[in-house]
Amino acid sequence: MVFVIALAVLGTSFLSGIFGMAGGMILMGVLVAIMPVSAAMMLHGAAQMTSNGWRALMWRGSIDWPIFFRYILGLLLAGLAFSLIGFVPDRAVVLIALGIVPFLAVLIPQRFVPQVDHRYGAHVCGFVNTAMQFVAGVSGPLLDVFFIRSSMDRRRVVATKAACQTLSHLAKLVYFSSFMGSLGELDGIILGVAVVTAIAGSSLSKFVLERISDTQFRLWTKWIVMAIGVVYLAQGAWVLLGRA
Repeated sequence: MVFVIALAVLGTSFLSGIFGMAGGMILMGVLVAIMPVSAAMMLHGAAQMTSNGWRALMWRGSIDWPIFFRYILGLLLAGLAFSLIGFVPDRAVVLIALGIVPFLAVLIPQRFVPQVDHRYGAHVCGFVNTAMQFVAGVSGPLLDVFFIRSSMDRRRVVATKAACQTLSHLAKLVYFSSFMGSLGELDGIILGVAVVTAIAGSSLSKFVLERISDTQFRLWTKWIVMAIGVVYLAQGAWVLLGRA
């Protein structure tokens, strides 16, 4: 299991470092297949928090702090709502939610989504993004919808998204620890491997990102995320049919 997790975290952190998403979706699917949902959510949160945190640290000078702080307010509201509900998804729900996320990002008309640099946009983004983290474990494609038409340049977008996602994954860790006990219930070696490989994957991705064109970036991002969504929808449907 340690080898599988190390390979998965390294590869998915590398992928996320290039495209800004997709890696977390793949990692979540791998983890829910080999461990209980609560444990998978916590390990995924630790790995992705490290990956995004490292990226935010590298680009810290470009973070839009006012947007980040408004995002926190939406995050806290989502955390409060889910704490009152006490919701823990099962494997089928996680897989189906993972499959739906990229299609939601494509199907929702952009004019209906407030951008993060508009009034209340960051608040709504923080609430929706964190809520999806608690349900599916990931929310990258949906988060992009709130940034896609903003007036921010690419450096501010990458840095601010990384900072926001770092906190969302931290919120996920705190939330699911109430159902599992603590991170201590996860093997310390697995946690250490996840943290180290997340940093390594994010660092290595920089060399590839600097060499691909904007056209290649947009094309591959779209098709990779959509393909992952189809696979997870099929897996979720298969799990539900197996229960019937």
